Amino acid sequence: MAHIPLVPIGRPRAQVLDDRAYAAHREALSALEGQLETRRAEVHAGWGEDYAARVRAKGKLPTRERVARLVDPGTSLYEVGTFVNFGESFTGEKRGSPGAGVVTCFARVEGRWCVIIANDNTVASGSWWPRTPEKIQRAQTMALRLRLPTIYLVDCSGLFLPEQSRSFPGARGAGHIFKMNSLLSASGVPQIAGVFGDCIAGGGYMPIISDRVYMTEQAYMVIAGAALIKGAKSEKLTSLDIGGPEVHVHQSGCADVRVPDDETLLACIRREVARLPSSAAGYYRGGAGALEPVQPPRELTGILPADHREAYDAREVLARLCDQSLFWEVMPETGEEVICGVARVGGLYAGFVINRQGLVGDPDHPDDQRPAAILYRGSIAKVAAFSRACNDDGIPLIWLQDISGFDIGKEAERQGLLGYGSSLIYTNSTNQVPMFTVLLRKASGAGYYAMAGLPYDPVVQLSTTIARLSVMEGRTLAIATYNTKLDDDFQIALPDPDERKKIEAGMRQVEERIERDMDPYVSARQLDTDEIVRMDELRGWLCALVEMSYQSIGHRRIKSPRIWSLHDLHELTGGVR
Repeated sequence: MAHIPLVPIGRPRAQVLDDRAYAAHREALSALEGQLETRRAEVHAGWGEDYAARVRAKGKLPTRERVARLVDPGTSLYEVGTFVNFGESFTGEKRGSPGAGVVTCFARVEGRWCVIIANDNTVASGSWWPRTPEKIQRAQTMALRLRLPTIYLVDCSGLFLPEQSRSFPGARGAGHIFKMNSLLSASGVPQIAGVFGDCIAGGGYMPIISDRVYMTEQAYMVIAGAALIKGAKSEKLTSLDIGGPEVHVHQSGCADVRVPDDETLLACIRREVARLPSSAAGYYRGGAGALEPVQPPRELTGILPADHREAYDAREVLARLCDQSLFWEVMPETGEEVICGVARVGGLYAGFVINRQGLVGDPDHPDDQRPAAILYRGSIAKVAAFSRACNDDGIPLIWLQDISGFDIGKEAERQGLLGYGSSLIYTNSTNQVPMFTVLLRKASGAGYYAMAGLPYDPVVQLSTTIARLSVMEGRTLAIATYNTKLDDDFQIALPDPDERKKIEAGMRQVEERIERDMDPYVSARQLDTDEIVRMDELRGWLCALVEMSYQSIGHRRIKSPRIWSLHDLHELTGGVR
């Protein structure tokens, strides 16, 4: 029973796709991924080099330089929320708020995965904009779900006041950050704060609940800054006088240690992290190394067509993500429109769920085929059972979405798809294992929900540059909108040519608007997805996220493979040893 029947999957690229089609797919994706790199650089620049120079003139480091010096040399950093507020303008400021004025990322510090939350001091002195609190809370939630040490690099001048009504009130307003600080503390998640400069109002509360608080000589933490006190009480003071390290380290006890400068503070944080327990990932690997797939991950840029109407082999995607291109498919004979199974990722076990594309067999009509990328009764039941088994066994789950939705119609209702779907939704809503979702291409309708879309609380949701998140496609929605004006073949059923032109224009406008709304940057701007990634980055992301799932000990049940429920499920569904 302890044997995990991993078998090779995938074929060399030349056997999957001819050179011409592969090159065409790569070319289509290359333009989109080039745009991604350009936009990342735009966000990373903050308000530009002039503002970074102002920071350096004060003897401080720009925020992204702080992060780079904090993390382990030569390791990758995985940023989330890069495109929050992307392209938006705000009252009183034409330069916008790149990244919502805060950097949030996963990174290794002293060999341990941590969540880093750092105010961007090149964007309005690290102010909190609309969606900044939500972005910070999202990162804190990720840290809580994975029990990762959380590091705050605080340099925050408080709310961006012209837009305070959009960031101060509400269930996820700025004050909810402090509740998340408290929940992390109550759950035993280590929190370490470094205060580098302005730390006003909410910015002053953010580090206080941390286990260790460091301050540089330029830093201060205040409920109200000197300018406000001068206006209210006519007292001439500086903010350092009110809440600098002399006050908070030696008098109030709100901070623990004062240090001379940024570099010293970052070194102190690294020493604190080094005192924490090391990762349990090596223990759970059981001596298995992290081995690259046999089929190169870089080939994903040509394996997946950018055109969502074009099919591809989902097994070839898995072959370029799993260690050694080895995979154990569970219940392959049931609901073949979805593949469920287990593989090692970075040497650690993870469950995969991915939608097939093209046509698959129809078990109710053996001589017929039906479209894949749709959930039917068998696949819904299979995915629900697989999801429950992975949760029971403590195996993190990776959902690779390319889905058009649920089956519809008289037969689907007769078969009780609503009930089967409710079972799957219940399962994914109550799972305790970390779940990670990737929107490969289509993420449509209730299928997006059923495949652990963001409303079902995956720890992280990633989107590719060709992801399309919507209730339905633009053309379909245009037909639904103007249904009363169309005949059974969806042609405009009006004799008047002027009326026909109006309907045509209206349908075209609806379709174009929906197509714009499906842009992954719209989702990322609104925090409806966590990060947009290149295809060739997916393998690295999954290795990192799976390892994070195994880093901490004792907060969830990770079972020995000898006692996996998946073995029982495999046996009961006719699996062979």
